Amino acid sequence: MSSSHGDPEQGQGRRTPKKIPLDSIKEIYQKALDDLVNVNSLFTLAVFVGLSLARTGERSLENRTECDATPIYAKRLVVNEVVAFACYLLSSLVAKALKIHVTICQSDDFMLARKRLLRGGMVMLSVWASVFGCIFLTISMVDVIQIKVGVLSCGSHHAWKATAALIAIVILALSIYVPFMMTAIFSTVRNVNTPSVTTLES
Repeated sequence: MSSSHGDPEQGQGRRTPKKIPLDSIKEIYQKALDDLVNVNSLFTLAVFVGLSLARTGERSLENRTECDATPIYAKRLVVNEVVAFACYLLSSLVAKALKIHVTICQSDDFMLARKRLLRGGMVMLSVWASVFGCIFLTISMVDVIQIKVGVLSCGSHHAWKATAALIAIVILALSIYVPFMMTAIFSTVRNVNTPSVTTLES
C-alpha cells in the first residue's frame, strides 16, 4: 500500500518539470521584456511630442488672458518630460540587459536562488521605472493641456474635463498593469524553483 501511494507522488514530482520547462520560462521572460521595451518606445515618442509643445508666449484656446499659461508651466513641462524619458530609458536598458542574461544563462545557473532573486529584482526595477515614467508623463500632459487649452485655475471647463479624463484613464491602466505584472513576476520566480527542487530530489 505504501509503495502504491509513493508511486503517484513520485510520478507527480517527475511531471512537474514537464508542466514548466525551462525553455518555456525563458521564452516568457523574453516576450515580456520585448513587450515592455516596445511600450517604453511608444511612450518615449510621446515625450518628444510633449517637448515640442514647451513654448512660452502662446495664447490658450480659451482666448482669455487669465487662462494663458505662464513660463513656469513650460519649464515644469520640460522637467517632467526629461524625468519621464530617463525612467523609460532606465526601464528599457534594464530589460535589454535582463534579456541578454536570460538568453545566455545556462540551466544550472538559471536555477540558482541568487539568480532568481536577481532576475526578479531587475524585472521589478524595469517595471517600476516604466510606471514612474507614466506618472511623470501624465503630469507633463496636464501641463500641455494647461498651455494649449487653458490653466486649471481660471476655471476652464475643457481643461478640467481633459485633465480628469487623462488622470482617470492612466490610474485605471496602472491599476490593471501593475498587479498583473507583479503576479507574473512572483509566479515565474516560484515556478522556476519547482523543477530545481524536483531534479535535486530525484
